This record gives sequence, structure tokens and C-alpha cells, in this order.
Amino acid sequence: MVILDIGSKIRAIRNRKKITIAQMCEGTGLSKGFISNVENNNTSPSINTLQTIANFLEVPLPYLLLEKKQHMQVVRKDSRTSTSFNNLKLEHISSMGGLSLRSVEFPPGASIGDAHAHEGEECHLVLEGKVLAEQGEDIVTLEEGDSFSWNASVPHKVTNIGDRRAVVLIAVYSNTELNGVF
Repeated sequence: MVILDIGSKIRAIRNRKKITIAQMCEGTGLSKGFISNVENNNTSPSINTLQTIANFLEVPLPYLLLEKKQHMQVVRKDSRTSTSFNNLKLEHISSMGGLSLRSVEFPPGASIGDAHAHEGEECHLVLEGKVLAEQGEDIVTLEEGDSFSWNASVPHKVTNIGDRRAVVLIAVYSNTELNGVF
């Protein structure tokens, strides 16, 4: 069971905006005791009451309902992790839930995938170079600025067919934990 800490979030927003409980009472029509109970998670306000509070605090209602792990996550450039294998450099840019963003550098002739498959979908953007994308009977040459996507449950492969490095930004979505490269 997921327990939402809505009260602490409301208090943090109110304090960050330098709003007193008295001002919040006046602006929402709610009593001081009720707001105190909400902020201390001693009561569960209705959706209508949460909407009133969200409107007063000028935040979207869905923001109040997010779990902490669903909030914006920031990964600074110098904090990214990277992995090297088979002459490829895989940089883990960001991830949240089933969505992850990766950057892959391929030297000339290198490939990723080797016709592998996994659950989910992938979207690719060629940032540098020239690649060959293969999935089933589909084979396409792509260059800088081109993008492509596919259902990753069908075996697929991306190969650098240019004479210089290729860099591909890959967004992968899966409902399950991805093993291996992605």
C-alpha cells in the first residue's frame, strides 16, 4: 500500500512561498485546525478540498498526489554513470520508472543489439554519424538528425556504417526491469 505524504508537501510549499497558516485559512476558507491536521497527515482531505488548497498554493493538483519517487529527478552531467563494452560507450543519462534515456557512442563498424530483443519500446535520435537500423525485414540508413522508433520485442540492431564515430540518443520504455545493455 502506498502512503502519500501530502501534508508535508503542502507545508513545504506553503513555507517556501512564505504563506502563513492564517493566510491559507483566509484564502481557502478552511480552519486553522483542519489545515494543521492536513499538514501533519492526521486527516485525509477530499479531492475537492485538495483542489482548493492546490489552487490557493498555485500548484497543479496532480503534483500534490505524486509519490516522492515520481517527482522530477535531476542527474547532473558530471554525475552520470557510463559503461564501456565491445568498443561502445553507454552513458546512462536519466531514468524514472520504466523510462530510461541513454547515449551510445559507436566507433566505425561497431553495433549494439546484435539482433537482441526485450520488452518495451525504443526511440532513437542520431546525434552524430551514420547508422544502419535493422529490425526484422526493415533496414534503414539514418544520419545526423534522423530518428526512428520500434517495439523492442522484435529483434533489432543498430550499426555504425560511417567512417567516424556515431552517437545515438536512445529512450527506452519498459514495464519491467531491463537486463543487459538496456
